[in-house]
This record gives sequence, C-alpha cells and structure tokens, in this order.
Amino acid sequence: MTTLTTQPASAPSFAADPLTLIDVDHVRFYCGNAKQAAYFYCHCFGFTCEQVSDQTTGSREAAHYYLTQGNIRFILTSGLTKDHPASRHVELFGDGVKDVAFTVHNAEAAWKQAIKNGGTSAYEPREMKDGDGTVIVAAIKTYGEVIHTFVQRPQSGPYALPNVKQAHGTGTGKFMPGFAQTKLFKNLNDFNAKNPCGLKYTDHLVGNVELGKMNHWVKFYEDVLGFKMFMSFDDKDIATDYSALMSKVMASGQGLIKMPINEPAPGKKKSQVQEYLDWHNNTPGVQHLALRTDDELHSIAALRSRGVDFLSIPDSYYEQCWKRIEPMLASIGKSVKEDHQKVKDLGILVDADDEGYLLQLFTKPLQDRPTLFFEIICRRGSQAFGKGNFKALFEALELEQEKRGNL
Repeated sequence: MTTLTTQPASAPSFAADPLTLIDVDHVRFYCGNAKQAAYFYCHCFGFTCEQVSDQTTGSREAAHYYLTQGNIRFILTSGLTKDHPASRHVELFGDGVKDVAFTVHNAEAAWKQAIKNGGTSAYEPREMKDGDGTVIVAAIKTYGEVIHTFVQRPQSGPYALPNVKQAHGTGTGKFMPGFAQTKLFKNLNDFNAKNPCGLKYTDHLVGNVELGKMNHWVKFYEDVLGFKMFMSFDDKDIATDYSALMSKVMASGQGLIKMPINEPAPGKKKSQVQEYLDWHNNTPGVQHLALRTDDELHSIAALRSRGVDFLSIPDSYYEQCWKRIEPMLASIGKSVKEDHQKVKDLGILVDADDEGYLLQLFTKPLQDRPTLFFEIICRRGSQAFGKGNFKALFEALELEQEKRGNL
C-alpha cells in the first residue's frame, strides 16, 4: 500500500529468484498530520502530490498522501482513529518511516521465500483490486517496527508506472486501488513542475540499531533477503574526540538498493545514533534517506531557497578539502567540475575515491524529535558514502546535539 514503481523488465527469470528486488517501490511515513506533512515536503523539497486516499475516497480509518519526485515515491499516512497503527506509532516515536517497500515480480513468492529464509511475516499476501487493475502486496518485519512490503504490479495499465527520470512528479498513472486524483495541491504542484528541485532517486536508506545489534541485522539482510555487504566502517573511520559509530552497508543482489546499518560505538559523549535511539523510544528505525540528484549545486540552492535547514559546515573544512580531494582525483585523471566557491557558498561536502567523487549535504532533523533527516547526494563516479567527510559531518552534528542538550 504505497507508491508506484519501475516497470519490471522482460521476465524470463521471473521465478529464478523470488527475491529479485527491482526497485524501492515506495517509502511509507507514519505522520501525526499527513496533510500538513504533505504540504511541508511539497513546499520545501519540491514533491508532487496528486493522489490521496482519505475520507473523501472512502478511507475511514486513515488518510494517505502519495508524493512523487523523479523516481522517488513517498506515502504519508495518518491514523484517523486512536486504534490505527499509525496513531500508536506517532505516539511512541513521532513522525517517521514505517515501511521501505520493494517492487518484485511476484509478491507472494517473495514473501514465502523470505519467510523460508528465516524472516517474520508482518502481513500475508493480499490483493488490492479495482476496475483499473490489481496490485498484490505482502510484508515482513525488519529492525524495530519497520517493515518491508513486497509490491507486485501489473506489467501494463494504470498501476504499472515506467521508470520516471524527470525532476518533478510523475503526473501519470495510479498509485494503488483506493487512491484518487486530488486538486488540493494543484498550485503548489504547478509551481514545482516549473521550478524543479532535481531529486531523482532514493540512493540509500540508513537504519540505526542498538549497540551490539549491527551484525545481527547484517546477517538478517544476508540470510533473509540475499543482500551482500557492500562496505563497512568502524569507530576508527567514523569518530571525533567525543562520539563514534560503526556502520555496514548492505546491498541487494542487483546492487540497486543499499541499506546501511549503524550502531553506536563507545565515546566520551553521546553519538548521533544513541541520540536517535534515546528519542525513538529506544527502538531501532530508519534514521535518514539519501536522495540522489544529478546537480548538487542546483538542488541545494533550490532547497535552501525553499527554507530547508542544512547542517552548517565550517570554513575550516574547505581549507583542507581541496588539498585532500584534488590530488586523489588527479591520480585517476579526474577533477571536481563544480565551481569550488559555489560549493563552499552552499556548504556542500565533497569526497573522492579511486572511482571518482561525490557531493553531499545533510538536512537538520525534519521534525522536533532528532530522529529523521534527509541527505542530498550527487555521484560523479564514486559509489562510496563520504568517508573523508565523516569527521567534519560528526563535528557539525555534535554542535547541533549540544544545542539540543543531547551531547
């Protein structure tokens, strides 16, 4: 029950591996007020909201807003009754990610295989049908109260969207039975179409788990979903004088879906992961989503103009940045093509490796609890995660933690 997805390719290998994950179908957020949250994400981040499922469409227990931008799809859900799972979730954790859904060829087969591999069912396969077609969904549990829904869409018709690459929303197709077009956000949608922010893909999604549990969840993704370890960092890589964390990046068999898993590491003061857990009812969950752009300077400038709050990067970072980056890139015959002064003016972080470089910047928390933020990332060859920026990033995060009294 969420977003629209990329269309499955040809399908001879349909049944070869039921857990072939085609794409991040959508990400579902549970919100205290989905209507207001939808406006926030559309206004500040340039998303399009053209479809809803609420009381006007016959949904009596919850309201759902479908947001798109490029190939990114969000569902924002609020419970309309005190007994709806979203109402309980918001009471315990505040707004946050409930479901990271994957598009698959066969939802029932994927669910059965995941259960056979040791996964735990969140709900059994179910059909959602109307006159326009059928979508089949089933889900398993992962860390904390997050779930993974397997979404099977038809290969043609309103519920089968192509892989959309434009900067603004899809504007075509239907998300799922029960959703209907709305003119509620028309003026804002029109503005965003003319003034795109350029966010195109979900690059990765980061989960925070308790101390000592990272390897447990690494094994879960390996055993249950067939992920492989893509990269790992320890407290020597991600540390300052005060705090540290450890992280392992898990990637799907096709390498398209990456889910880093973080756990806190001992430090003189409290790490960002421990702060997250403290304010998330000591329960693991999704800490941030990295959204991909092809033009970091344009996207960050556009988002800043819309009022998005980003972490502040000190000038001292740039005194060392180019000395570190340029020789590394020169050794592989590359260079940073973006204007250095504009990178600094916009407060963007830069890192490089033997494949190229990346540009990234992190928002401040998207709500009052410090439990969810976005990363805006642009890849120029590098498939890494900005290891060279960890110290600068952590120091910026610690300044924010200190302001909140949580360091």
